[in-house]
Amino acid sequence: MSLSSASLFSKFIRRQPLALVGVMLLAAFVVGGLAAPWLAPCNPAAIDLVHRLEGPSAAHPAGTDELGRDTLSRLLWGARLSLAVSVSVVAVSLVLGLTLGGLAGYLGGWIDMALTTFAMNTFLALPGILLAIAFAAFLGPGFTNLILALAIGGWAGYARLVRAQVMAVREREYVDAARALGASGLRIFFRHILPNIVQPILVQAAIGMAGVILAEATLSFLGLGIPAPAPSWGAMLNDARLHLFDSPRLVLFPAAAVAGAVLGFNFLGDALRDQLDPRTRLEIEI
Repeated sequence: MSLSSASLFSKFIRRQPLALVGVMLLAAFVVGGLAAPWLAPCNPAAIDLVHRLEGPSAAHPAGTDELGRDTLSRLLWGARLSLAVSVSVVAVSLVLGLTLGGLAGYLGGWIDMALTTFAMNTFLALPGILLAIAFAAFLGPGFTNLILALAIGGWAGYARLVRAQVMAVREREYVDAARALGASGLRIFFRHILPNIVQPILVQAAIGMAGVILAEATLSFLGLGIPAPAPSWGAMLNDARLHLFDSPRLVLFPAAAVAGAVLGFNFLGDALRDQLDPRTRLEIEI
């Protein structure tokens, strides 16, 4: 990191103190997920009934679950799974949102009416988690099906945001100038419109990551996520229900992991929104 970049980051942290908390939480989440094969002390799927429901020890820093599996290992591999799901779902939702929202906002007319009235509004009329549950139940458990179910339930929000931003930018003077010079629609969109609407999309994506992690945990809790024996925070919460009173740590550890990751993305998204919005940034500086 260069000196100027470090100075900008330091200034950003001073203006947004919660951003530091979010960065620290996300750093722990990302490092734990990416380095799970090296940080996990045991195989997360290894069953050891002799040492089931043991408390924290040197061999098992977070204890073991009802099947004797190492809790810390399952938490780390669960972070890896949640990270992969959240990145994949947000990427698919962004592609769909940019495509359909961009078409609706730039072309307008009957295309805008069809995409907005019959597609976006239909999906936005239903809670996203209910759509995800319905599609996950229809498609069946699995990594790919989970991503598709969550993306189907979440793309409409990105599309509505992109449509609104494109409609606000497409009438600007520099867009009219590019159009008068004979630039194609694709060139105008990717060269002149998209760079000027990327800021709110980044904020929405950061906050959307938090929603995906929570939704993935919910589906896994209901048995509609990644099938066993793959470790998942939601599946860990489901397995720990019967041991809530005799081994509450089995509930507390995965619940704290979900809460930490969600808070990290929310803090970062709020900080980015305040930093990228000129009016809010001026209020903070004053």
